[in-house]
Amino acid sequence: MKRMTAYYLMGAGMAALTLPMQAMAQEAPQDSSFDAPTIIVQARRREEDVQDVPAVINAVTAQSIANLNFREFTEVKSLAPGLELTTNANGIGGNARLRGVNFDANASGNNGTVEFYFNDAPISAGAVLQQMYDIGQIEVQRGPQGTLRGRASPSGSITISTRKPDLNQFGGYADWTGNDIGTLNFKGALNVPIIEGIAGIRVSGVWDENEADRVRPLVRTAGAPDPHSRTKSYRVVGAIEPADWIKLEGTYQYMDREARTYDQAISFSEVNPAAPVSPVLLTAKDRLSIQETPRIVNQTFDIYNWRAELAQWGQRLIYQGQHSKQQFYSTDNSDDANVFVGRDINQITQTVAKGTSHEIRLQNEERVFGMFDYVVGFFDSKLKSPTALSQLTVVRLPVAFGGGIASIVTTNVARGNRTHEQSVFGNLTAHLGEKTELSGGLRQIKYDSLSQLAVNGNTIANDTQDIKRLIYSASVKHNFSPDFLVYAATGSSMRPGLNVVGDFNIVKSALENSFLNLPPETSKSYDLGFKSTLMGGRARFNVSAYHQTYKNFPFRVPNNGVYYVNTVAVRNATGAVTGTAQQVAAFNFVGAVPVEVNGIESELSFDVARGFNVGLSASYSLGKIKGGNIPCNDLNGDGIPDASNSAPTLAQLQAAVGANNLASCNVSQRASFMPPVTVTLQSEYQTALSGKVDGFVRGLVNYNGKSQGDPGNSFDQVGAYALANLYAGIRSPDGGWEIALFAKNLFDTTKVLSRTAQLFTSYQQITGFTATGATTAATTVNSPYTGGTVTPPREFGVNVRFAFGSR
Repeated sequence: MKRMTAYYLMGAGMAALTLPMQAMAQEAPQDSSFDAPTIIVQARRREEDVQDVPAVINAVTAQSIANLNFREFTEVKSLAPGLELTTNANGIGGNARLRGVNFDANASGNNGTVEFYFNDAPISAGAVLQQMYDIGQIEVQRGPQGTLRGRASPSGSITISTRKPDLNQFGGYADWTGNDIGTLNFKGALNVPIIEGIAGIRVSGVWDENEADRVRPLVRTAGAPDPHSRTKSYRVVGAIEPADWIKLEGTYQYMDREARTYDQAISFSEVNPAAPVSPVLLTAKDRLSIQETPRIVNQTFDIYNWRAELAQWGQRLIYQGQHSKQQFYSTDNSDDANVFVGRDINQITQTVAKGTSHEIRLQNEERVFGMFDYVVGFFDSKLKSPTALSQLTVVRLPVAFGGGIASIVTTNVARGNRTHEQSVFGNLTAHLGEKTELSGGLRQIKYDSLSQLAVNGNTIANDTQDIKRLIYSASVKHNFSPDFLVYAATGSSMRPGLNVVGDFNIVKSALENSFLNLPPETSKSYDLGFKSTLMGGRARFNVSAYHQTYKNFPFRVPNNGVYYVNTVAVRNATGAVTGTAQQVAAFNFVGAVPVEVNGIESELSFDVARGFNVGLSASYSLGKIKGGNIPCNDLNGDGIPDASNSAPTLAQLQAAVGANNLASCNVSQRASFMPPVTVTLQSEYQTALSGKVDGFVRGLVNYNGKSQGDPGNSFDQVGAYALANLYAGIRSPDGGWEIALFAKNLFDTTKVLSRTAQLFTSYQQITGFTATGATTAATTVNSPYTGGTVTPPREFGVNVRFAFGSR
């Protein structure tokens, strides 16, 4: 039935394409009254044409989001080459990578290399990388940030502005999307002026159900469901403007997400003919898992955002506050190799993160002395994010007794984390005539944190930081003409040192601790670029080149991570600790390394005719570690990361690492495993079919160049590939309604984006019995399967939208 639906949708889409394609074949008339489009951004805390800002900014408008049927925030990367947005499988946190370096929330927590802002207040990536709705505009700004807003971030910032109430007109919209792979998405908004011109309220929401990444279990235990994700959310925004000199805004957003997903497995023999043959051949296209029960993820978000503005004497005083509460519950299978058939052994993780931020700033509305713009402010942010989890150790019966599970030893781990940041910042821009502009800013940061680790109620670590740093930014731009400017910029940034969560070894070595507790990161960046407007505003061509260096960049080992000797507690039947045991474990340890990044970013857009436009944007970015010490797998002791794909035995690992528990290597290699080259091509053509109906066709193509993965994994390289989306439909000339058919990943491209080493399970094997209990030995079993992530599945769908009034 789903296949037939896909054919019907595709056929209707091809039919809808014929009219606009015939129109495109005709000669486009010259239009001397063409109006050049203008995109207004607030990258420098004031409204400016994006072409006047001396920085690379990708502005994703509400119209673009609707036109391309973006439902999840991660799809925004389709319009910002070089940007990678992902969410963690465990539901805790999200990752944003930009300008040639990795980032992982499990390593860096709330201190992202790219900072997110929700209505001008900083917020964690995990709260943003969800379903999105009723968005006003998204701005992706590249390069070091911090002297104008929020928090310091070395690679860039992403700001999300929600739609604000219209105080003068009643209105709203309803939007529905359905596709052939199980998605139903409803969203809408209602705008109500309470007191015309003075007060208004806007209520919006989304309900989304889908089949997640569509990975299903190869073998199900009784009652195991299909993959499923359900998100429900609503937002209430109120605004009061009793006079021209005062504005008050308040926003509350609630979101609840429940997901049941499976981790995809791929036969190792698919890429390594010498690998053991798997019982069932699983390819990337199969989207199957060897898990028998799903990973459970429950997330809830409460976000309170408020703002007040006072304007007088050509100056504006702004206060921005926010409080958020994020609750996470997730399970994680500890039996990755599926040794214990018939059940999964699930670790449970629970986190409650509460954050509050306040920012007050003063800035001018009218230029001081006719030539200066300024922003000065104070920022305060507090975050508490305690995490509790159960670490599981399986004790297995001898084969003579059936080889089943004798017991599962649970170790309760609690991680407490508290951070507090205060900073003062300022930025001054001098306009030297009509053509030249100089700008500079400073930010003084004071940051302190406390991170505690407790195992079964006993505190085993107290890690503190007390940091003071000064960062800067500076830029110069010159307009050689109203349509051509050249700029140069430099800036520095800082991120606090990391206390990496996830290694709960009760006997850590000094080397191990050095890869868990890292010093602060610092960086410096240099940009040179130009922006040009051509053909009376119908074309825009912008290019920027940059060079950035990092000290103590937190490089997190990808995929399975690094094998290490893990010491766990052993308990008897009554739960009393009878001793300790060692076993092989893997963790994504982090090394503080020097990194150098070089890159080029460009964009070209052309409005061919009224209703017909083409846009091309590209990014090249290559980051390299320069002689950094990283955690690694080095069983042969040559100081070079092994290209290994199977877990060693405990004896092999102990012989290689000794009392250090793990190995380290000094390397010069890639700092990021994203493709260095990414390109986005988009186009739209629309034409009047009648006096009341317009037709349109849109296309979006994303090209990702060849990339090399982890040097310690010989089989995770990703070849070049492209994903194409196609949209066609009809709408009213005033935008009051629209019906669109679409195909995402039109050609059903399936590419393995990441591939782990062989999946494995470690457990304690009973070897005998004594008067005091059983004796055990560590055992490690490798699977003939690897873990992997792949490109999104193809989907054919329909979108229907109706709007009225202020919309």
